[in-house]
Amino acid sequence: MTGNTAEAEDLTQEAFLQLYRKIGTFRGESAFSTWLHRLSVNVVLMHLRKKGLPEVSLEETLEPQQEDGPKKDIGARDNVLAGSIDRVNLERAIENLPPGYRIIFVLHDIEGYEHNEIAEMMGCSIGNSKSQLHKARMKLRDLLKQSKAEKAVRR
Repeated sequence: MTGNTAEAEDLTQEAFLQLYRKIGTFRGESAFSTWLHRLSVNVVLMHLRKKGLPEVSLEETLEPQQEDGPKKDIGARDNVLAGSIDRVNLERAIENLPPGYRIIFVLHDIEGYEHNEIAEMMGCSIGNSKSQLHKARMKLRDLLKQSKAEKAVRR
């Protein structure tokens, strides 16, 4: 979450100090690991809020870069855009799955239904649901690899 190993180590230490201070507030309504995870995430988020975003003037970004100045990432990868493209590719690959595979995949991996529920809805066995899901994932993997290879050829 921080992108900095030293900062992450400091925040880990802070999270364990918070754990020591607040262990009495753990009510046991959830797993201890869940509570500890939430406490740790909160420590990091509070740190990031306090830290704030660095302010950089527009004039500074146009001047030659100095050792301690802001980094220019001209042409850097846009992770938001890349995520959107990946999402579109995944949606296209799912659309290209055979209907039986697609239905099982969507019900299980996207909608979150269990195999016994899917088997009941589709009128098939639990084993058939599991088999169809496995085949759907393998086919999806192949479709995504194929799409990636086609992109590489176009470049």
